[in-house]
Amino acid sequence: MESTTIKNDLLEYAIDGDGFATITINMVKEPTNLFSIDFIQYYLEIAQKAVENPAVKGVIVTSAHRDFMAGADLKFISNPPEDKEGLFKAILNVHQGFRALEQAGKPFVAAINGTALGGGYELALTCHHRIALNKPSLKIGLPEVGLGLLPGGGGTQRLTYLIGVPKATTYILQGKQFRPAQALAEGFIDAIAPDEATLIASAKQWILENSTPVQVWDNKRYTIPQGGLMSKSGADTMIGGIGNLRKKTHGNYPGAQYAMACIHDGMQLPIDRGLEVEARYFIKAFYSKEAQNLIRTGFFAINEAKKGKIKPKGFEFYGINKVGILGAGMMGAGIAYVSARVGMEVVLKDVSVENAEQGKAYSEKLLQKSVSKGRATPEMLQQTLDNIQTTDQAADLAGCDLIIEAVYENPDLKASVTKEAEAHLGETKIFASNTSTIPISLLAKASQRPKNFIGMHFFSPVDKMPLVELIVGEETADYAVAAAVDYVIQIGKIPIVVNDSKGFFTSRVFSTFTREGALLLKEGVPPVMIENIAKRVGMPVGPLAAMDEVSLSLALNIMDADKEERSKTTEDLYRLLHKMAIDLGRAGKKSGKGFYEYPADKKKHIWSGLKEHFPNDVDYLEAETIGKRILHIMALESYRCLEEGVLNSPTDGDVGSLTGFGFPPYTGGVFSYMDYVGLREFVADCDAFASAYGPRFMVPASLRAMAVENKTFY
Repeated sequence: MESTTIKNDLLEYAIDGDGFATITINMVKEPTNLFSIDFIQYYLEIAQKAVENPAVKGVIVTSAHRDFMAGADLKFISNPPEDKEGLFKAILNVHQGFRALEQAGKPFVAAINGTALGGGYELALTCHHRIALNKPSLKIGLPEVGLGLLPGGGGTQRLTYLIGVPKATTYILQGKQFRPAQALAEGFIDAIAPDEATLIASAKQWILENSTPVQVWDNKRYTIPQGGLMSKSGADTMIGGIGNLRKKTHGNYPGAQYAMACIHDGMQLPIDRGLEVEARYFIKAFYSKEAQNLIRTGFFAINEAKKGKIKPKGFEFYGINKVGILGAGMMGAGIAYVSARVGMEVVLKDVSVENAEQGKAYSEKLLQKSVSKGRATPEMLQQTLDNIQTTDQAADLAGCDLIIEAVYENPDLKASVTKEAEAHLGETKIFASNTSTIPISLLAKASQRPKNFIGMHFFSPVDKMPLVELIVGEETADYAVAAAVDYVIQIGKIPIVVNDSKGFFTSRVFSTFTREGALLLKEGVPPVMIENIAKRVGMPVGPLAAMDEVSLSLALNIMDADKEERSKTTEDLYRLLHKMAIDLGRAGKKSGKGFYEYPADKKKHIWSGLKEHFPNDVDYLEAETIGKRILHIMALESYRCLEEGVLNSPTDGDVGSLTGFGFPPYTGGVFSYMDYVGLREFVADCDAFASAYGPRFMVPASLRAMAVENKTFY
């Protein structure tokens, strides 16, 4: 038999001498294979040719890229076509095309030789059999809910038939991704193969043994694992799942609700109607503001930041081999860990070797945890610890490419350690200060080379928090910025670059969140209400819990050091902090008591004494206003940062707010949030708040002008 070959920018199609057809997905113009309408329509056309060719025994679907298919084309998803009905019809046509292949009586096997996520895994689900290459980097799953979407290529229906309502609901809502062995155990795939040759041989063998396959959803005798929707497990999943989803998302992520509705509605209908239900819900999620926010910031902007797009142009990669860290407290120890973990030599200096060793012990604790969970080997643990040298001698800093000062927030102390360490730092090397509030231009006065001096604000705990805020002082050169961006990328963090001011961007904006929470308490709002509403609008913790973490006494010290005349709002806040931290001795979590109690053997809980000192006035406010005040004040302060030139772009503000202080992801970040609310409504709200609660809500004239002209940030 002659071989037939088709090759273009999307795929390759070939029939070998034994009658096996192979469709090899190979999108040569893309870095990975993407599930797009164009690709699917062409794939269906080629697959139909294979079905109609009597010489073809079966079809193997595989990939020439390192990924099988990484999911949908997000460039298309981030720019939805205006014709909703047209897109809906196109999706239905795609479903009909796949259903025709499934029911044509010719076997299709997915030979998954790379990561198959989202649409890529849904393509594999349309095949009659799925075999995956057993390599640890390969991932399989449906992560769409994380982008505000839902599986729109049949995933909510086909996966539920395969693994049952309880598992499918859980894994789709959580966006779970599995390694091959786990995927096999969970029923996502049917087999695994040790190498590519075995993978293809197994696919051919299955085709020979299953010449007229039927999908389980077309088999009238098939029983869904754990029973269908009307079984006890199915009903329990739906009843419990709705409550859990509400508790976790507070209705802020419609894509998750729609995904659950697809399973609920679709499992009561034949597969073809179920796919139609999914298509309708997919369109609703796809055109939601939440999905567009999550895709724009949560995917595109954050990924661009991770790649260092923000780096000044024209500078070579500044590889950090050796880093010096001054101060082995929580921050210094954390920075030492993330640097040593990626293979850098680290010199961890403190006033005594004993202190420095305590800082190193923090790395050992984190590494032991990784080893116990199977994420690291004992050899990796030892190698990382060997990378950290502890010392009390500044001379040991010789040869460092970068020194990061992470001592207590005191300008005089920072100045003295800067001078001591800089004497051992090469002239072209970089010095960074991990300060959260002190202006970098002020700290740079202690430096011999202010051009090479930059702010590098890490967040606690350093091993978990993804953002590093780089602060450019008056004299900081582009060279230092480029080097700092390179270092942040090396340690696997996300950089944003901001200009100098007190509190920079993140600390300045986050302080408005904690301040608003404290002022709400003073106004008579019950503390439980403040905390719960903050979480309901999407903040990871309430403002009172956050203030306890930061420490009330530290906030008080910062206010004491600030010599500027206090406004009424600031004076109110000062008196509240003084009462809590000094008069009542409740300085926050470190002291074991603040707005919350921290019992050793139980969960933390709001201190009951707050009621006595800050009497409740439940009629004073209602939930919607509280939620708006909490988010509006942060967005408004972010706009001021943009107007003053602290921020270079709205995108930096969005990325920084999502990754630095947990601004709700569904909003897309502080600037996307203003678009999400609508600028006219946002300004009207702030005007009402300014007259009711004080001038902190006053709207800058330039933002008001944007609202009048109906402008948006995106």
